[in-house]
Amino acid sequence: MQTVPFGNTGFAVSRLGVGLSEIGSQLSISDQDQASSVLNTALDSGINFFDTSACYGISEQLIGKAVANRRDEYFLATKAGHIALGYDGEEWTYQTVVDSIDRSLRLLQTDHVDLVQLHSCDIDVLEKGDVIRALQEAEQAGKTRFIGYSGDNETAHWAVDSGLFATLQTSYNLVEQRARTSGLLEKATSRGMGTIIKRPIAGGVWGKSRPESGIDDAGRYNTPYLERAKSMRTLGPIENEPADGILTALGYTLGDPNANVAIVGTTNPSHMATNINQIDNDLPIPTSVIEELKIRFEKLDSDWAQRT
Repeated sequence: MQTVPFGNTGFAVSRLGVGLSEIGSQLSISDQDQASSVLNTALDSGINFFDTSACYGISEQLIGKAVANRRDEYFLATKAGHIALGYDGEEWTYQTVVDSIDRSLRLLQTDHVDLVQLHSCDIDVLEKGDVIRALQEAEQAGKTRFIGYSGDNETAHWAVDSGLFATLQTSYNLVEQRARTSGLLEKATSRGMGTIIKRPIAGGVWGKSRPESGIDDAGRYNTPYLERAKSMRTLGPIENEPADGILTALGYTLGDPNANVAIVGTTNPSHMATNINQIDNDLPIPTSVIEELKIRFEKLDSDWAQRT
């Protein structure tokens, strides 16, 4: 598995990381063996970046039971700020973030995480400063090595411009290119931030957008992505485009030098193995394909802002 420097953190991160939202929301405690298989398959294959959140259901609990014994083999990122797991409080307060971090450490069975991120809060929350102070105090106490922001659009620009965060997590894929066209990723890189790409395969809509697929519904979140993909395909075939839509999507996202690690979520160990195989053996895709995807997005982008 190829690794690249993760901003100025001093860590070399695998290009493919594991997003743990699906595991936390789709599995139950009785599925611990399945979760363990996914995570250990990833580690055994060279993936060294796990991204979870306090609000991803039972994700942190499953991770702790699965791979706490291999803690020194991966960079562990979580998120705080939302109300989760029956917590009695208000979101985006100092105390909620403090309590969330302590709960995450307990569930993850570790005395520190590598990164705590504020998860898609608005600019007014960041400007107030209480939740940032909570993260800074956790960093000073050794509960996290770094602090970061996870979000999109204007708030992500605020976070990068503030100089307060070591990392940025943001949406970026072949039908979600505003992180590139707005200069967000380039700016983050220039400031030494590690960049984490969420939704790098856009829910698999590129393959589903082929006319012969006959697919019009990709689920509540991904159907707008599917509509964008279909619009881009109306401009005609792309010469040398890979036959596999997931490969094209991964190739586009990881073809950007300002994208450090792309996190992909799955509950299926075989799907994890397929993703790893593509990263290891089938990339890069032709530069001409990436450039054509950029041209098509920019030509059609009217109100295609990053989707939070």
